Amino acid sequence: MATESYDAYREDVIGRANVADTDALRAYYAELKHVHAGALWTVANKIEPWEPKSESVPVVWRYADLREKVLRSIDLVTPEQAGRRVIYLENPGRSEVVAAVGWLYSGLQVMHPGELASSHRHSASALRFIMEGEGAYTNVDGHKMTLGANDFVLTPNGTWHEHGVREDGTPCIWQDGLDIPLMNALEAGFYEVHPELQQAVTYAVDDSTLHWGNPGLRPAGSDWSKRYSPLFKYEWGPTYEALQRFARASDGSPFDGIHMDYVNPATGGAVMATIGASIQMLRPGEHTKAHRQVGSFLYQCCKGSGHSIINGQRLDWQERDIFCVPSWMFHEHVNASASDDACLFAFHDLPVMKALGLYREQALGENDGHQPIVS
Repeated sequence: MATESYDAYREDVIGRANVADTDALRAYYAELKHVHAGALWTVANKIEPWEPKSESVPVVWRYADLREKVLRSIDLVTPEQAGRRVIYLENPGRSEVVAAVGWLYSGLQVMHPGELASSHRHSASALRFIMEGEGAYTNVDGHKMTLGANDFVLTPNGTWHEHGVREDGTPCIWQDGLDIPLMNALEAGFYEVHPELQQAVTYAVDDSTLHWGNPGLRPAGSDWSKRYSPLFKYEWGPTYEALQRFARASDGSPFDGIHMDYVNPATGGAVMATIGASIQMLRPGEHTKAHRQVGSFLYQCCKGSGHSIINGQRLDWQERDIFCVPSWMFHEHVNASASDDACLFAFHDLPVMKALGLYREQALGENDGHQPIVS
C-alpha cells in the first residue's frame, strides 16, 4: 500500500469507530444505558482524538470595553456583599465551567480606596497582575506587599490572603488568574474564610521581595521547601530591565521574541505547581514565527500594541487588553510599532502538562513559519 493511501486509510479506518447504526444496535445501546454503561465505539472518536481539540476559542477582551463596566460595580456591590468584586472573563466555548481558556479562570477585580476584602484561602492557585491604580496591597500568610502597575503577585493554594487599597490611594484594578476550573474538574476544591476575617501582618512589609528578589542571590541558609515560590511579588521595574538586558545579548526565541519565565528563586522551577507565568518583549516591527503547544495561555499586553494570529484568526491588542491562546493552536505575535517595543505577560498551565508528561511543541513548517489570516 502506498504511503499516501495508507495515511488516508489510517485516518479513516484504523483506530476509529465506524459502526453503522441498526435497530438491533439502538436497542442494545438502550439496554446498556439502563445499567449505566455504554459502547466505547459510540464515543471513541470524540474522547480519543488524533490530537488535542480544544473547546476554547481565541478571544480578545478589550480593556476599553471592560474598564467602565468594572468601575461601575463599585457603586453596585461592596466587597462584603460580593465576597470578591470581580468581573470574570468568559470563553464562549468554556462558559459551562466559567473558564477563560482551557481549565484557567480569569477576571478583573476592582477595589476602592479604604476597602479591604476578608482573608480567605482555597485549593486553587491564584495570581494577580496589577493593571492600574495606586495604593493596592496584598497580605499572604502574614507577608504584606505594596503593589504597583504591572507587578505580578502570587497567592498560592492553601495560603491565607487578603487584598486592599490604602485610604489615600486610587481605585485599583488587577487581573486575577486561577486554576478554579481545574480544581473543580478534579473535584478537589475547598474554600475557607479566615476565622478572624482579617489576618495579622507578621513580617516586615515587602519582606518577600527584600529576601528573595535579589537577582542571582539567595539568602544563605534558607530552607524553603514549599511547592511554590517564596517570592510572592515580582516587580515590574526589575522585570522590564531584565528583558532589556537579555535583548542586548540574544536574538531571543523565533516564536516568542525576548522571552523569560518567572521562576521560583529557591528551585529555579515554576512559580506554582499548577500555574506558570512568563514575560516577553517584541522588538520594534518584530513578527515571530508560528508554533503550537499542549497548554492553555492567557496573555495581557502590558506595554505597546500589536496583534497575534491564532489558528489563522487575527486578534489586535493594545495595552491592558487580554487575549487567550487555546491548547494546540498555532500562534504568532506581531509588534505593530516601528520604534517602540511591546511586552506581553502570560500565565499558563504548562507546569501541569510537563509534570504529567503531556507537553508537546510543534513549529509551523510551511509558509516560512507564518499562518495565512483567514478571519
